[in-house]
Amino acid sequence: MALRFIGIDTDSEHGGCPSIWVDEADGSVVIQGIVVDDPVDVAQVVARSPLAPDEMIIRLPARMRDYLLEACRDGDRDMG
Repeated sequence: MALRFIGIDTDSEHGGCPSIWVDEADGSVVIQGIVVDDPVDVAQVVARSPLAPDEMIIRLPARMRDYLLEACRDGDRDMG
């Protein structure tokens, strides 16, 4: 799997997360983010979409929306 880096949150407290990548093999989006562990937030998500044992809920800051959109566009192009 070759991941292509799209962007990182330059305002990150730790300088390395969150980040967004595109898998060049299948166009899927790979996201490194902050784990959501607030019980109220988790309950809202799992009420609509239960979590499998190998899944977690992550949060991206709003300022990363453009990176996410770019990753989606790049992923579509890889599949095109």
